[in-house]
Amino acid sequence: MKNWIISSSEEISGDVQVASDKSISHRAVMLAALSDAECEISNFLDGEDCLATLAAFSAMGIKYERAGSNLKIYGKGLRGLTAPSSALDFGNSGTGMRLMMGVLAGQKFNSTLIGDSSLMKRPMRRVSEPLALMGAQILTTEKGTAPVQITGAALTAIDFSLPVASAQLKSALMFAALYADGTTTIRETLGVSRDHSERMFSAFALDIIEESTAEGKIIKVRGGKNPQACDVAVPGDISSAAFFIVAGLIAKTGKIVLRDVGINPTRAAVIDILKMMGGRIELRNIRNRAGEEVADIEVLPSELRGINIPAKFVPIAIDEFPILFIAASCATGITTAEKIGELRVKESDRLGLMEENLRRLGIECEAGLETMKIVGKAGNNGEFVAFRGGEIKTCGDHRIAMSFSVASLRAAAEIKIIDCENVATSFPNFLEIAQKTGLKIKEISE
Repeated sequence: MKNWIISSSEEISGDVQVASDKSISHRAVMLAALSDAECEISNFLDGEDCLATLAAFSAMGIKYERAGSNLKIYGKGLRGLTAPSSALDFGNSGTGMRLMMGVLAGQKFNSTLIGDSSLMKRPMRRVSEPLALMGAQILTTEKGTAPVQITGAALTAIDFSLPVASAQLKSALMFAALYADGTTTIRETLGVSRDHSERMFSAFALDIIEESTAEGKIIKVRGGKNPQACDVAVPGDISSAAFFIVAGLIAKTGKIVLRDVGINPTRAAVIDILKMMGGRIELRNIRNRAGEEVADIEVLPSELRGINIPAKFVPIAIDEFPILFIAASCATGITTAEKIGELRVKESDRLGLMEENLRRLGIECEAGLETMKIVGKAGNNGEFVAFRGGEIKTCGDHRIAMSFSVASLRAAAEIKIIDCENVATSFPNFLEIAQKTGLKIKEISE
């Protein structure tokens, strides 16, 4: 088991290139594999989650060449996949498994999807049941978890209103729609979710129409057309950048610049939230890369204040809440968040685990079924130390591990973080960058 020991430090500085965007990397591989020719993907995230998706397509007959973070994928069209000889293993990747359920539902062969112990506990029926309305034949366990067994079936288009703001469910339905007879209509009326799939479907010249109405957004996808091959340049991941944004804000001194980070408005709510808290964050050199907004992010130490996090930001910042809780702990006053129950069914029960670990480090907080209240430790005198030292339990969750490594900047004593292996799923070089920017972190195997 890999553990981290981190001593307190006061300065964070440097010019940083964060990990590539995981969500975009997954989708780029999927559409490239289903396209009608070869595609080049530059700055692909070579983390374990995305490599699992790549391996799944390789097991279904897709050829590729890889040189570092650059990929060339030889697409075989919507009907070019072949039956895998064994179960497709997605490791820790919920995104990979759920989106692939949409891809495989309309195939002519059968398949089984599995993952690691964490992924095998996560809910899959939220995707399988809507796909069943299209004619998909998908079995899960009695608890609605993997293994997911898919029997190839003919699909038909549906008109479906999303019951939650979920990019994974929306995207699974969009991929299934490519195999369906007719035009599938997806209605997003309960809040905005990330729109990487919509942008990438357009980039691959698929028949997709987006409409805005008083009730929300409507997406229409017509089936039967192969994605047309195109090249994709993957920007930096805002979810990975968030750890260093918060580090720069709560550090005592220094300045950090994060280069080439995706700031898609359906992903970058973490910046809006931190600015509401008083964070000194500037977006520089804003530009467009393959249909996605990209910027350099400059961060300076800031006096943060507690806020009530607006509910509209929750679906598009759900992955960033663990690090936002660290920021809230270093603020003046109380921070509250509601409608964050989705955190309980991530790689771990992130809401319960954050509450447990924050209390262990001396933070007054209270988590409800889908709420969190944190009393910041900055105090009226701007006290620098917020956390006491201690041992952090991650349950193998990469975002818990990275969040509490940042907490060390405001800790009175050493923090030990248990089980950091899965950081490699989303941010393979996190440790290297953290050390270069000023975190006094070392890895030990026990």
